[in-house]
Amino acid sequence: MSPSTDDSSVPTQNTHRRAVPALPRALRVLLPALLILGWVVAAGVGGPYFGRVDEVSSNDQAAYLPDSADATAVSERAADFTGSESIPAIIVITSPEELDEEATAAVDETTEALAEIDVVSGEISPAITSEDGLAVQVFVPIDSEADLAAATTQIEQELAADLPEALTSYVTGPAGFSADLAAGFTGLDGLLLGVALAAVFVILIIVYRSLLLPLIVLSTSVFALCAALLTIWHLAAADVLLLSGQTQGILFILVIGAATDYSLLYVARYRDELRRTEQRWPATLQALRGTLEPVLASGGTVIAGLLCLLLSDLKSNSTLGPVAAIGILFAMAGALTFLPALLYVTGRVAFWPRRPHYAPDAPDAGADPSAHGVWGRVATAVRRRPRPLWILTAVALAVGCLGATQLQADGVPQSDLVLTQSSARDGQAALGEHFPAGAGSPAQVIVEEASLQETADRLLAQDGIDSVTVTAEDSPSGSAPVTEDGIQAQGPPGTPAAEPTVVDGDVLLQATLSDAPDSAAAEQTVRDVRADFSDREIAAVVGGPTATAIDTNDASAHDRALIIPVVLVVIVLILMLLLRSILAPILLVATTVLSFGTAMGVAALVFNHLFDFPGADPAVPLYGFVFLVALGIDYNIFLMTRVREEALQHGTREGVVRGLAVTGGVITSAGLVLAATFAALGVIPILFLAQIAFIVAFGVLLDTFVVRTLLVPALALDLGKVIWWPSKLWRTGRP
Repeated sequence: MSPSTDDSSVPTQNTHRRAVPALPRALRVLLPALLILGWVVAAGVGGPYFGRVDEVSSNDQAAYLPDSADATAVSERAADFTGSESIPAIIVITSPEELDEEATAAVDETTEALAEIDVVSGEISPAITSEDGLAVQVFVPIDSEADLAAATTQIEQELAADLPEALTSYVTGPAGFSADLAAGFTGLDGLLLGVALAAVFVILIIVYRSLLLPLIVLSTSVFALCAALLTIWHLAAADVLLLSGQTQGILFILVIGAATDYSLLYVARYRDELRRTEQRWPATLQALRGTLEPVLASGGTVIAGLLCLLLSDLKSNSTLGPVAAIGILFAMAGALTFLPALLYVTGRVAFWPRRPHYAPDAPDAGADPSAHGVWGRVATAVRRRPRPLWILTAVALAVGCLGATQLQADGVPQSDLVLTQSSARDGQAALGEHFPAGAGSPAQVIVEEASLQETADRLLAQDGIDSVTVTAEDSPSGSAPVTEDGIQAQGPPGTPAAEPTVVDGDVLLQATLSDAPDSAAAEQTVRDVRADFSDREIAAVVGGPTATAIDTNDASAHDRALIIPVVLVVIVLILMLLLRSILAPILLVATTVLSFGTAMGVAALVFNHLFDFPGADPAVPLYGFVFLVALGIDYNIFLMTRVREEALQHGTREGVVRGLAVTGGVITSAGLVLAATFAALGVIPILFLAQIAFIVAFGVLLDTFVVRTLLVPALALDLGKVIWWPSKLWRTGRP
């Protein structure tokens, strides 16, 4: 039947349902067409931006530090002393035998030729031979605006082509590790989306046993993502938002998963309405009425939780909040506008070959739980012995929470962030064998010129510092060594010592660390240096790669302690408004937090003993909490809004059984979809994203099959109408 023959005046079969408004036939045709056209245009314009995200994104860790961090202050001023904003790459060349004159000459010739590469933005240092004579290191400045992955690849190719076969070369240092991260995110657009959409498509095929309906649902998700990306790209280009590869990956997954979940909820309602109502227009409006509140409540809860990240000091956290919130907003909009319009146009054909048939005499959806297959049987089983069930389930989850104490979320060495093979990691290991392990990634100290010598003496007194230099523009190497006897001359006898570069009365000292810059020992050395300067009241600011990692981890731990309680309070308040109750929201959030604790406990055991991960970033528990609590509460919202709807008519305990039976299929499908989409993050070889993928996917499945299926319904059945305290439903409703 075409939309033009649709009769909006046909009455619905349930007398308690509101009548739908009558609209002119032309408007019932024009409105869906305009909605579909608008989304097609948005997707057409936004689609090409998938290949342009790297134009407005950055993976530089220092760019996301709080403005108040010492490492930020040093990073902002370092270029004033060196005259360059380049990123250093360290070339390490090793030999199985001591380097002779011929090999040394070949190294010099090869490294000098690197100056011809476009991305090299300054003087290449002379080759420095190790004390054992088995290795040399060369410092190559790379343009900070260059594609670091391409730049390091080009350098590696030049070295492999020109060096003698007996020599082995690596590109490491800040540029090398940044290139590894960039390479890890290469192809993210196509690979991540392809895996996520394929997983969702398979699940939807199994759920609906239809080809057209999964394509309609997936098109809703993809169109929502295109529109969100179009908005976010322009905000990032205008420097309103910061965008990184990590944020981009989470955005893609979040929009695909959320839009599909909301779409599933609408599709389930629409299919039920087509059985009750012969015409599509009233079925569409009734389905929208039944879907609008839970979707707005669910999406609003997720958005509120994400926006709590704005309280973060760490910009990688605070910028994720609005980026992901925009994505959720478009996911909601797509599921509530584009999808209903498309399903209105296609009608029952969308469900082929299992079209819902008009059956006005069929019993109410929740009247007979057994009519809902396995979920009807589950609801009946939960009703038999609710108290033992919820107690045993809660105890089992609490035991799982104990493993969370084993999660080592205090930071991860930069060399372990990428899970695949890494030349930078291998190069750092080679560097540590033949040179001070911190060479090329020194601690940087900005101090008043008058305190130069005192500061150098304090640095040299630290066991973890190998040597100290001061930036000096008139020195051939750009810096001059500083010892207890002052600044040392470089060159033939009689060469005067270089004068340090002074900017606004300050100088820049660089302390080479004895340990690898991303090691726990190097971090402790930098902390000791900062404490020593503080105790002696030396006005020194300490930065560099190691200090950046320290300040990042400290800010992340601070954010975690602040934001988690705020998110809990915000979500509880939203649920109180939604359910018109105080007790129910507290219990729902408590069950979700219990599920989160279990997910973290299981994740800790898996990370430590199965995957043998080196630890976790301090932000992992924060991200896991925000996603699992905000998204996990969705399923409780979907369930309890339906339970409340049924309880108003049939009483709370009967409403729980009806609500669980009716929503079981759609919520389970939504949980599987969301778990599958987050699991797709695991295809990106970045440790942080792999850990988030496991935690959220496992936690969502736990919420879907344990918390929402057993714990919450059993608890609600045991409490009866008390769960709605102190609302009117508690006072006047049936148990």
